[in-house]
Order: sequence, then structure tokens, then C-alpha cells
Amino acid sequence: MAKTTQEIYVATGRRKSAVARVRITPGKGDITVNKCKFDDYFPAESVRGYITQPLMITGKSEDYDVYVNLDGGGKSGQAGALRHGLARALEKAEGELRSVLKESGMLRRDPREKERKKYGQPGARKRRQFSKR
Repeated sequence: MAKTTQEIYVATGRRKSAVARVRITPGKGDITVNKCKFDDYFPAESVRGYITQPLMITGKSEDYDVYVNLDGGGKSGQAGALRHGLARALEKAEGELRSVLKESGMLRRDPREKERKKYGQPGARKRRQFSKR
């Protein structure tokens, strides 16, 4: 049995409550998200452009095939998690791309999370109406 020695680079991206497990392999530029085509999973062109920014900035959009497992959150959080994971995977694949990705802010995780609801209040920040009398 012959062994194939193809490089697989794995990285994790996070945003809000979404987690993206990204695997990139040398290929021709196909992106698969949760066993679906990239265009079917993210139909909006603006979101697809946002996600593929790490590939476009580094000029590697035709060099790697991307396989992604997305879990949790909504479409916006998943898009941010996928972008973060893709940037981290590219950094692992080619270390010299780190400066370009870091300068554009793609290696930094977006720290904003949903604030928890407090007891005695209808929401995280909303208070009950104040009655003077």
C-alpha cells in the first residue's frame, strides 16, 4: 500500500459562539463548508469576499483547497470564524505570510461576545421603567 505525503494544515478560528475547524491542502482553490459548496452555504457575495480576504491578500486563492467544519453561532459569526481559521491555517502553511496577515488584522480573534442577562432585568443592560411615584 502506497502512502501519500500530502501536507494538511489544520487551524481553528472562533468568533462569537461559532467555531470553524479549517483544513487546507495544496490544490486548485476549491472551498467546501460542512460538505456543501462554498457558494451554496454563503450565498451573499459580500460575505464570501469577507471570508476569502486572507487568500486574496496573500495571493494564494488558487493554491489551496479548503475544507471547513462550522459549528455554532449564526452566519455572521461563522463567517468571522472561518476567516480567522483560514488566516491561521495559511500562517501554518507558509510562515512568511505571517507579517502580511498580522498587519491586516486577520490573525487577531474578535473578542466581542454576547453579554449575559442579569437577574431582575429583562435583558443584559435594559432596566425596568423607573417610577418616581
